[in-house]
Amino acid sequence: MAKAENRTLQQIMTRDVATVTLKDNVYEVAVKMRDLNVGVIPVVDEKNDVIGIITDRDIVIRGIAEKREGSAAVSEVMTRDIVLGRPDMTVDEAAKIMAQHQIRRLPVVENGKLVGIVALADMAVRQAHQDEASEALYQISEPNRT
Repeated sequence: MAKAENRTLQQIMTRDVATVTLKDNVYEVAVKMRDLNVGVIPVVDEKNDVIGIITDRDIVIRGIAEKREGSAAVSEVMTRDIVLGRPDMTVDEAAKIMAQHQIRRLPVVENGKLVGIVALADMAVRQAHQDEASEALYQISEPNRT
């Protein structure tokens, strides 16, 4: 078994990630989230390059709370300024980035193309990475002081 500090995202990431495009609407995304039992879906362009992410929270805060209809475009509620990981990034590096940016999920790209996604839960279920995931979760849960 590889040492914890040497494990990479490629070893723990979820590979078969559902995606949506700018052609989808918020209702379609919500149904996909429900059907797949997920709270986040990356938004990709026609070349499968990641251009954003949409979360269940985005739908609530930027969609429902702003009185947008289900037919609202994904572009109206998605988060565009996202942080991305690489498959060769270590779990420790990813945990630090996630804590720094207060994010719970990290899309993983290779040459701009989506190849997977890592969630804090992926780190937490790996016994060797429990400390990194716990620390990241603690820092993400703390209010941003900047």
